[in-house]
Amino acid sequence: MIKAVGIMPARWGSTRFPGKPLHPIAGKPLLKHVWERCRRAKNLDLVVVATDDMRIASAAFDWGAEVALTSPKHGSGTNRVAEVARKTKQFAYVVNIQGDEPLIDPRLIDKLVEKLRSDPTVGVVTAAHPFGKPADAFSPHQVKVVLDLHGNALYFSRAAIPFQPSRNDRLQSAEPGNRRSKGRSSLFRHQGIYGFRHETLLQFVSWKPSPLERAESLEQLRALENGVKVHVLVTATGSPGIDTPEDATALEEKLARAKRRMRP
Repeated sequence: MIKAVGIMPARWGSTRFPGKPLHPIAGKPLLKHVWERCRRAKNLDLVVVATDDMRIASAAFDWGAEVALTSPKHGSGTNRVAEVARKTKQFAYVVNIQGDEPLIDPRLIDKLVEKLRSDPTVGVVTAAHPFGKPADAFSPHQVKVVLDLHGNALYFSRAAIPFQPSRNDRLQSAEPGNRRSKGRSSLFRHQGIYGFRHETLLQFVSWKPSPLERAESLEQLRALENGVKVHVLVTATGSPGIDTPEDATALEEKLARAKRRMRP
């Protein structure tokens, strides 16, 4: 079986949340929650924490993680992942897993690898899910993706795409005989996890940032602008990321409630 590696880029210097990877949630560091879930993925042959910070490296090593020290000069997690991938040539598939999604589903990771194995035309595979709250689709902090009829990405944006009509427009389209909006696609929230073919990842980081990527501040557009097929797995729900200390507190409370419900 062709091998796959999961690489978790982690850095200390988050502007909104310094030291986030080692912030304790329910008695263990945030990054360890993610690592434990990745270890449950059946299609990953190795899970690596990639960091340029000795505090993160030391902590991850202590709980048993494979650790790769990387350059402090990387401008993105993808570049950090690519540095490690260059040294792990025995892995045909590389999954870039965000270190701040402690509820990542191991089954999703497995599905990403399965898609790369089954479809040689796909260079990158990622995930998306319908918005739970329609209003969130209008936030520029939530990335949207539009798909073609085969589940491949047509475009990623911070804008609400496809176009969302006003309430009056929706009422008009509901009138008898008016089929204007029938069959419109759902709004999908992009989830920042990527499975790459090894050669595609190294090619991706060799390209300069593309025009649309710079306009939207979304590096996945670089793949589309260079003709790479990006397949999107649509799931029912996504896993929330931890961006602020408040997010961490909310998750800890959620986990505590779930634990109480499980008690006999």
